[in-house]
Amino acid sequence: MMKQMLCAVVLAMAVGAAPILAAPTQAIQEHGKAMLRDAEEMVMHGGMGDGGAIRHHCAEVTKHATAILGLLPKGDEHGRAAAPFLQEAITHCKRVADMGDKVDPGASLNPAVKARAAAKEAMKHLSAMRDSGA
Repeated sequence: MMKQMLCAVVLAMAVGAAPILAAPTQAIQEHGKAMLRDAEEMVMHGGMGDGGAIRHHCAEVTKHATAILGLLPKGDEHGRAAAPFLQEAITHCKRVADMGDKVDPGASLNPAVKARAAAKEAMKHLSAMRDSGA
């Protein structure tokens, strides 16, 4: 069994294919679900006028998006499609963080909504990655 696995890895390397493990895809999906949950709560708290919660959840969205970017397989087309949206979510959340604690929650809600939209779009591509078996 071990010899067969070694042969498969050597063959994959010889033809230029990268062996894809299930663990990174599973970790990407877990971070993606957490990112969407935080994005939804971020906007919900924004509607309630809680600026501190917006900043907290936006920081969590950034953390998960950054983790996903680090886990994306280099050659996966769905990962390449998701990356700009993850970076966009990070950019909008950075705007929220730059506004600080004293800003009116309504002002930070606009970039928070844009971050949520980018996170949702990224997850469409990341779900396609999971569905394609990568």
